[in-house]
Amino acid sequence: MKPTTYLVPAVRWDSAGQRHVDLGAVLNLAWPMFLNSALQAVLNLTDTWFVSRISTEATAAVGAIFFLVMMCLFVVGGVGLGIQTLVAQAYGAGQRGHAARLTWAALWLSLAITPACGLFAVMAFPILHPFGLAPGIETQALAFWGPRLWGGPFSVALWALTGFFNGISQPRITLLIMAITAVGNGFFNALCINVLGLGVAGAAYGTTLAQALGVIVGLVIFLGPRFQQSFETRLHWRSKVQDFLKVIHIGVPTGLFPAVDVIGFALFQMMMSRLGAIDGAATQLVMMLTSIGYLPSIGIGMAGTTLVGQSIGAGDREWAMKLGNQTVLIAMCYMGGLGLLFAGLGPSMLAGFIDPLDPHGPATLDLACSLLWVAAGYQLFDAVNVVSAFCLRGAGDVRVPTVWLLIASWLFFLPLTHALSFPSGQGYVHFLPQYGLGALGGWIAALIYILLLAVMLFGRWHSGAWKRIAV
Repeated sequence: MKPTTYLVPAVRWDSAGQRHVDLGAVLNLAWPMFLNSALQAVLNLTDTWFVSRISTEATAAVGAIFFLVMMCLFVVGGVGLGIQTLVAQAYGAGQRGHAARLTWAALWLSLAITPACGLFAVMAFPILHPFGLAPGIETQALAFWGPRLWGGPFSVALWALTGFFNGISQPRITLLIMAITAVGNGFFNALCINVLGLGVAGAAYGTTLAQALGVIVGLVIFLGPRFQQSFETRLHWRSKVQDFLKVIHIGVPTGLFPAVDVIGFALFQMMMSRLGAIDGAATQLVMMLTSIGYLPSIGIGMAGTTLVGQSIGAGDREWAMKLGNQTVLIAMCYMGGLGLLFAGLGPSMLAGFIDPLDPHGPATLDLACSLLWVAAGYQLFDAVNVVSAFCLRGAGDVRVPTVWLLIASWLFFLPLTHALSFPSGQGYVHFLPQYGLGALGGWIAALIYILLLAVMLFGRWHSGAWKRIAV
């Protein structure tokens, strides 16, 4: 074990000279990341509200392809997601200039992925058509797809900049950037949908413009006098070849992990929309509402990434284990309680997202409220799954968990969803048993899948296998 050059984070010493986890320090780091991720939920709520004013078909369309869009961005954008791990470890080792240079490498790579994002954008029809969406839903989905994918480089650059600030324990700056982005998203959605009359495509343009605004704000702060003085951010823009290779080495599997998970849920959403507009719209409403629990838990997990990464950079893997366990417990308390709250208050919370003039509105609301009770259990186990994955990311342990996720998602979750959701003779394949439980069956499959993932990923974290990995 290399000698400690920086003090490990979140330490509290007692009178006997024994160290303990400083819960206050953990929460002080976690709450801005928590709020930052909550702002992403606000972005989703804003988009859903504006799209729901268009039609139930528009809501079902965006719900059907939301995860598929994110999968495309994760596949090409891991270079932005992985930077927090590298910066946290460099910062923990006292290598500030190296942290800035790695961030520049990620920013240059975010420009380099533009052709790949463009390819995904122009391939909209051949990607979406095989899923057999209803014509009205497919038309709306195609309108949203292109402008959202062309904005991919802004998403990745924003991940890179916020990853830098999170990695050096400055999440309040990330919170400021995302707050400005959230306000911009509301403004640009109203402009593009209501003023310019771009329909569902306007929601995609609004998100892209808001993220471009966030990148501009982030760059101004990153290059400003404060970080120029402490990290020399203006001097390290010439990243070295080894910096690019290091970012790609950790970034590609870091991006593939959520991509594998997201494509599973993209196909899940596709199946729910294939069942019909009511099942698709109800699932999207539940996904939107539960994101209020899920996305802030990502903030808790990101705090785990920073704490674990800085502890490893400082040479103390045992302390990294203690901090990771603490963040898992915090997330479980939060998401478990919130899941029950949503299930109890579901009707009143979802009513505002239903157009009272829509003939499918009452049936959609009734189904969504039923699904929330299944989602309550789902959220408790998802807390363990999500935060364990982020702690493993902080240690650079992303390859084995990605393979496990691939197997669990594609060979277990998707077949189980198909079997429980579709009645006999419907769906995509007919060699599986089909029980015809509709969207309820799909959400039961999701609950079982998340429980399995929680056991696998927390088991990987608790085993300590990541201690042998050097990023």
